[in-house]
Amino acid sequence: MNRNEQFLSLIGLCLRGRNLEVGEEPVEAVARARDARVLLLASDAADNTARRVQHFAEAGQCVWLRIPFTKQELGQATGRGSAAVAAITDIGLAVAVVRRLTEMDPEKYDEDLAKLELKAKRAAERKSEAAQHEKNLRRGIKRPKKQEVPDAKEVKPAGVSGKPSGEKQRRSAGVSDKRAEKAGPRRTAENGGAAKSFAKDDRTGRPFRKSGSRPSKSNRPKPKGRPNPYAHSRPVKKGKGSFRKKES
Repeated sequence: MNRNEQFLSLIGLCLRGRNLEVGEEPVEAVARARDARVLLLASDAADNTARRVQHFAEAGQCVWLRIPFTKQELGQATGRGSAAVAAITDIGLAVAVVRRLTEMDPEKYDEDLAKLELKAKRAAERKSEAAQHEKNLRRGIKRPKKQEVPDAKEVKPAGVSGKPSGEKQRRSAGVSDKRAEKAGPRRTAENGGAAKSFAKDDRTGRPFRKSGSRPSKSNRPKPKGRPNPYAHSRPVKKGKGSFRKKES
């Protein structure tokens, strides 16, 4: 069996394995779906067909080649009377087909073979990674999380505080900074920016909310008890003679 017959028999093997599409419409469909690995164009195909195949290859990001076989020879290999375009969807078979073409014409197909071999290598790596991931999932092993590296601005040397050395925190007995600011005098626009003093409670020593005798919520007198709504109503008599007769 010569090389031409080996190539055509390999095309028939792709067809029997359902890894080959023949015709412009099926080839366009698999190419745009990015399922095609290599597009084969007959040697006597028209220029318009060649341009369409080039667009299919660009859309599907795959390789297209013009093979040294006529439409009739390609059609006989695929079980048809004539075929101008064919697409191989398996990466392993695509590499094998292009390798046969490289044996017939190394200068023409050598670069395309290198591209397909690189794609086949990457596909094998992805397949092995997916298989290993499924195996780890069955065993209950999870992928380690990536450790986040803090930014250089956030990293501070040990023993150095965020505030400058000359600044001291002001802390009084039981009074925070915000409460001390509220308790101090306030400046308003009504009195020309002068400090406005508020009346203070004798028991707590805190200023009232407003100037005057109004106490704060905590110092307001609480009611002694809940008022009885029936306190002023007439008592209801029980027993015999509880109902009064109407006086005429």
